[in-house]
Amino acid sequence: MTPDPVLLEIVSAALVSAAEEMSVTVWRTSRSTTVRELLDYSTAVFDANGRNVAQAARMPVHLNSMELCLQHVIAHHIPLEQWNEGDVIVTNDPYCGGQHLPDFIAFKPVFKDGARIAITCVLIHHVDVGGGAAGGYNAHAVEVFQEGLRLPPVRIVRAGEMQDDLFATILQNVREPETFRGDFLSQLAALEVGARAMRRLAERYGTQTLTATGAALLDHAETAMRAALSALPDGTYRAEDFVDGDGLEQGAKRISVALTISGSDIALDFTGTADQAKGPINATLATTTSAVYYAVIAACGVTGTVNAGCYRPITVTAPAGSLVNAAFPAPVSMRMLPGHKIAVAVLRAFAEAIPDRIPASYYGTTFNHAVNIRHADGRRQVYFDSELGGWGAHPERDGPNALAAGFHNGQNTPVEMIEALFPLRFTRYALAPGSGGAGKMRGGLGLVREWEFLADSGLLNTAFDAFDSLPQGLAGGQPGRGGSLSVTRDGVTVPLASKTIGHPLRPGDIVRMETPGGGGHGDPALRDPVAAARDLADGYVIGEPS
Repeated sequence: MTPDPVLLEIVSAALVSAAEEMSVTVWRTSRSTTVRELLDYSTAVFDANGRNVAQAARMPVHLNSMELCLQHVIAHHIPLEQWNEGDVIVTNDPYCGGQHLPDFIAFKPVFKDGARIAITCVLIHHVDVGGGAAGGYNAHAVEVFQEGLRLPPVRIVRAGEMQDDLFATILQNVREPETFRGDFLSQLAALEVGARAMRRLAERYGTQTLTATGAALLDHAETAMRAALSALPDGTYRAEDFVDGDGLEQGAKRISVALTISGSDIALDFTGTADQAKGPINATLATTTSAVYYAVIAACGVTGTVNAGCYRPITVTAPAGSLVNAAFPAPVSMRMLPGHKIAVAVLRAFAEAIPDRIPASYYGTTFNHAVNIRHADGRRQVYFDSELGGWGAHPERDGPNALAAGFHNGQNTPVEMIEALFPLRFTRYALAPGSGGAGKMRGGLGLVREWEFLADSGLLNTAFDAFDSLPQGLAGGQPGRGGSLSVTRDGVTVPLASKTIGHPLRPGDIVRMETPGGGGHGDPALRDPVAAARDLADGYVIGEPS
């Protein structure tokens, strides 16, 4: 059955609307700033066989790996024929198709007249999952067991009944149980919102039409991706980037990619990448594949509905036991650090094929940080936040300042919100002058974010990178400036490493972080003098312009 084109467009929009309705539900009902403000969550709709047919405009790092996780669960843990009406299956296990422990991914099968018609999915980054460090980023972890509670694929809801014993076990193992409870119940509510939308669609158009439309949408997305790939020059293009290190052993970790375009197919081979690290900067294959999908879709400029059909022409090869395909039980909490560098390396390889379309490297990291706060009255809080940096310059324009990379698509947590909830007082929040790489087109600026600690005591944990492995320029452009972290106590400033765990804080301490700027594009000597003068007047550069 081939759906009518008009009907296909209507149902496609309705499927995306269902995913967006789930997203709005999470945003309106969640508890933590991680979810409400950073928007660190994603929602999607799958067909009855577990193929991603529609998704909300949230985080590609999540969305691109949801189907990988679901298919792993189906193949190795709970076959689809055992998914019953009223069930919700949840996991956060990186070695069961997930990425890292803070990300709990929940699936709900949707039934109409006794037949499964869809599966709804909500993934939320929870503020704490126990383990050796608040927020789940244990910089000293050498095994995933040290990173927090690890849940295999299990039914948290069975036939409509919440499994209270299991839920109580989870809450007993996290530092912010009430916050976790609120975010998780929001997750469950959103799943049902999506399920209701799918039942309405099946009621209106019929199950057969809904199934056929989903299959047609996947085929349509594949056709669009293959058309975009076919327009690119065939060949093999290579690039590399580096993660600063794992915080435990000296030396940067190399990520190498060979990108081969052959007609309407593309293959990416990460042979030559460093072996998996001792510390938690490793990525599972789900993270690596997700980063590849993001970079390929972005570089090709695919328009229209993005779903699992886009992934069909893409093949990913990653050596087992490497930084980009870590073997159990390697720690993976900081998987976004190699994840960003994978995306950057793939985009740099594309720059060899289509140099007029690819910008220089963006900031290439996620500045995730958490503070385990202890109040004088014994209360505890976990403050979790994330920062972003400058984008690389494009051949035709300067890089945007302080803009979230598409791979993680994070948002800003307003300082007023943070100060209202946590014992912190912000003393500086601004663009970082001089952080963008020089070029004919200038790289975007990173951020300076500085706050005073006000509670009785606290422990600072960070998962930063790109202090040493700078965002690179293209076509003669200069690299962006790297990041930095410091704590000032009694007028004495102490620089800290990018991966920090348990750094003690006391009242009056000033924590300052500077995020990387983007790389420049083109010879700096060719920059328009008017633009250079404007950079100086705006404080974007320090001293005389290049």
